[in-house]
Amino acid sequence: MLRFHEVSLRRGSRLLFEDASFTIQRGDKTGLVGANGSGKSSLLALIQGALSPDRGHVRLPSDWVIAAVAQEITDLARPALDFVLDGDRELRRLERQLEAAQAGNDGLRQAELHARLEAIDGYRAGARAARLLDGLGFSADDLQRPVAEFSGGWRMRLNLAQALMCRSDLLLLDEPTNHLDLDAVIWLQEWLKTYPGTLILISHDRDFLDQVCDHILHLERGRIGHYRGNYSAFERLRAQALSRQQAAYRRQRQERERLLRFVHRFRAKATKARQVQSRIKVLERLGEIAPAHVDSPFRFRLRPPEHLPFPLLRLERAELGYPGRTVLREVSLSLDPGDRVALLGPNGAGKSTLIKTLAGTLAPLSGRRETAEQIQIGYFAQHQLEQLRGEWSALEHLHRIDGRAGEQKLRSFLGGFGFSGERATTAVADFSGGEKARLVLALLIYRRPNLLLLDEPTNYLDLEMRHALTLALQDFEGALVLVSHDRHLLRCVSDQLWLVADGKASPYPGDLEDYRRWLLEQRHRDSEPKPQSGLSRREQRRLEAQKRRRLQPLKQALARAEAEFDRLSALRAELERELADPSLYQTGDKERLHRLLRRQGELDRRLAEAESAWLEAEEKLEAARRSMA
Repeated sequence: MLRFHEVSLRRGSRLLFEDASFTIQRGDKTGLVGANGSGKSSLLALIQGALSPDRGHVRLPSDWVIAAVAQEITDLARPALDFVLDGDRELRRLERQLEAAQAGNDGLRQAELHARLEAIDGYRAGARAARLLDGLGFSADDLQRPVAEFSGGWRMRLNLAQALMCRSDLLLLDEPTNHLDLDAVIWLQEWLKTYPGTLILISHDRDFLDQVCDHILHLERGRIGHYRGNYSAFERLRAQALSRQQAAYRRQRQERERLLRFVHRFRAKATKARQVQSRIKVLERLGEIAPAHVDSPFRFRLRPPEHLPFPLLRLERAELGYPGRTVLREVSLSLDPGDRVALLGPNGAGKSTLIKTLAGTLAPLSGRRETAEQIQIGYFAQHQLEQLRGEWSALEHLHRIDGRAGEQKLRSFLGGFGFSGERATTAVADFSGGEKARLVLALLIYRRPNLLLLDEPTNYLDLEMRHALTLALQDFEGALVLVSHDRHLLRCVSDQLWLVADGKASPYPGDLEDYRRWLLEQRHRDSEPKPQSGLSRREQRRLEAQKRRRLQPLKQALARAEAEFDRLSALRAELERELADPSLYQTGDKERLHRLLRRQGELDRRLAEAESAWLEAEEKLEAARRSMA
């Protein structure tokens, strides 16, 4: 096990955390969450021995093999496959020893080393490394390319693959999804769920944390809290604790009421499309967990656009790409105010190409792109972080946009994005990646766009800023097109999904869960040997009918489990409203309070059981689907 006992850590004069005591058991998968700068990466450095605590002790088994993602690559000439294989340190050690034994004609030693290689599955290490690279988006042609030929983001993927290649006892991952697209995030999620060792994961992707982690460490105000369950379970517990703080009650109530009004307005015009219904459920849940974010430093709204013409933008039978290379063909898309489109698809399929064409930075190769006369586009992409002027402050950047606005007005606006006091006048060159991303978003939002194009806006943003952005986008009156690997954001703000794949862009009929299953089925099919003989159509229809009959009871069990979870969640929300009533604490009705708290504990237990039953039913259904694929 890994144990922290009364650990305190300072960086310079700043106290990161003190008196931290917790135990992580072998096999636990722990999410490490907290605001940027709270000490998450320093905690990982403590575990690795790169830092020493100012007080207390960090204990872990001396024989544990620790794997972490390297921040730099020194051997740029090494082929990608060999670079990843270097992650299995024992494999490389045995290979070196075997070379020495062969050079010395030591037959007995060679036999011992071959036996050890067999025991660690070393003869299939190359295939294992190739599967890791494939899951992270590399093609077969990339395996022998030297590392130097890959861009920075792809080198980070190589570093991640090398860490996963290590047969480790403890795996430390610091925001591993930042440089991944959605397909690679889903692959990594499934890989980590089956990882047999102990995992400590820093991530700002709540869906990823929910799917992978069974414990949460929360760093806040110099303290570390240890919670059992995934991120959603932690968030519910934190919401309950904060909802009982009288000073925060009014802000909590206002936030809940605003969210509920939005849900009711959205529900009134919603269709029966699955992604729309999925979004309604997420919005209702946001109302429940609003108290958990009541002390967030980020609070902003998108000001209404000055004009909302119909349509805002239209592509008609457009061919998109670059001179000499067509990426997408026959793309027809019309965007009106209120449209919320999320783009799905594998890396390199053309999502960014489509966004650039919508933004006007890339002209269609053929076809038509028409925009309204009063269109105002807000386009966010990662390269724009580098276009900030390093010598200017956040206040100076905003003043260049609106020179007539008073300083106090600009400071108030920037404060909602976390640039308060001296931070508003600090040179951008001193900003972190997260601060630069927040500033680019602030500058974009200040211009009051009526069409928002967001290409991976959450990279470098922490959970609180992602939550604030989610709330702000819900109220946006213009049109939105979004590319993101953050599935929570996609669920909350989009009601149309488009699949960009195989040279086409078209509406996707399912929801994000359907897309995840589709990806897993595609990977499973690709890894299975193809049958040598075909079946008649009649035999195929018979097998399909047999498959549907076998899956039907599992689907019904999943539906029942989901319905029970929704029913208990509704009871839990009603109970939280009663507990949030200030009169309950003012009248001194202790008997009623104790009765409600006992009821709360009972509902929590039943909710946990219902959630487990739901997950078990889903896993059984997916296992059955995989076995029939």
